[in-house]
Amino acid sequence: MLLAGGLIVVLTFVLIVKKYEARLVLFLAGLCMCLIGGLPGDVMKAFTKAMVNNSLVPTICTVMGFSYVMRLTTCDQHLVQSISGLLKKGRAILVPISFFLTWWISLAIPSASGCSAAVGSILIPTLIAAGVHPAMAAATVLAGTWGSAISPGNAHNPFVADLAGTDMMTVIINETPASVIASIACVIVMTAYAVIRKEGATDERRQAYLAALGEDSAKTEEFHVKPLLAVVPLVPLILLILGSKQVGVLPPVSVPLSMLIGVALGFLVTLQDAQAICRKFFEGMGNAYADVIGLIVCASVFTTGMTAIGLTGALTDLMEGSQAAAAAAGTFGPFFIAVISGSGDAAAFAFNGAITPFAEQFGLSIMDLGSLAQIAGAMGRSMSPIAGAAIICAGLAKVNPIEVSKRNALPCIASAIVLMLLL
Repeated sequence: MLLAGGLIVVLTFVLIVKKYEARLVLFLAGLCMCLIGGLPGDVMKAFTKAMVNNSLVPTICTVMGFSYVMRLTTCDQHLVQSISGLLKKGRAILVPISFFLTWWISLAIPSASGCSAAVGSILIPTLIAAGVHPAMAAATVLAGTWGSAISPGNAHNPFVADLAGTDMMTVIINETPASVIASIACVIVMTAYAVIRKEGATDERRQAYLAALGEDSAKTEEFHVKPLLAVVPLVPLILLILGSKQVGVLPPVSVPLSMLIGVALGFLVTLQDAQAICRKFFEGMGNAYADVIGLIVCASVFTTGMTAIGLTGALTDLMEGSQAAAAAAGTFGPFFIAVISGSGDAAAFAFNGAITPFAEQFGLSIMDLGSLAQIAGAMGRSMSPIAGAAIICAGLAKVNPIEVSKRNALPCIASAIVLMLLL
């Protein structure tokens, strides 16, 4: 049974890497393992339980609905444009500034592809115009997107909180210090790479870019930032922090409520068609259920199958008492699967569902191991040449995604190691 389970798990991740539908692969793998383990009834129990998870479904769906409304009202563009002006004042430190701007903006725009499109459309041309190598400009923005791992809008944080029996903001506040230090390690390595390879801002590249300017840059210059619109994407995040148990300035605010407040503010400051905003919000909620909740549901079936076949118990026994083995598996399992598949979600959900609940048996807390796995997956995605965010950034810079991935390899590996040591 253990041999069969091991082969199924390996085959599962091979198929995910080969871009087969992750939900189908995870569900069928879980079903096969439950059948072999003699517990076929557990499949539908896990499936229906995850479908109506009271902590995950409202959180993830309302966050996605909010992000769709921000895109419709262009509030996300105003946020990005308001910050891009800082880049023009410090050419010598453009790479680290751009990384940190993207990293922090991704807290308000947690979708890696959405953040890459919103931020990259402004920052990448700005960096290239300042003389930064196009591939380095794209890599800087792509690397910064893993900051979304500590966002309240990230689907993994409520998942880890549910496993740990605590609230989401406690998980985020616990993982933030390590993530911030890891981000510093990431930007140090990236800046060193840019300096050694001479891919930072140079007058030669700047002049070449200016000579090739077209109408698109003129449109960018004509964009007028409205501060009120720029603040709206940050409002839910601010409310959640101020209402958290650790800060306590405001009464506790739930994630769905904070997102609905953000949607209402988006309507009030733009006065767009209320019907269009409503349609866009529920479109986002529907897509969140299909894409994210659907993945969580099928990952739940997969982890149930691992338990039914005895694989979870065997892995737990193997790692019991070995903190280093658990930490390494939680870091580099999701990390490398994300690199070669373009998404760390499936691996992180599967690992956290199967192994993380037993973290205390091998010397780690559930919060730490769960955070480690999901953040490492986000880091791996940020150096994957086939991730949607990488393709967007490479397209904006007009370079090959492989060139972007090469520049992010060392920074992302360094930050993953730092994160593992801290968590």
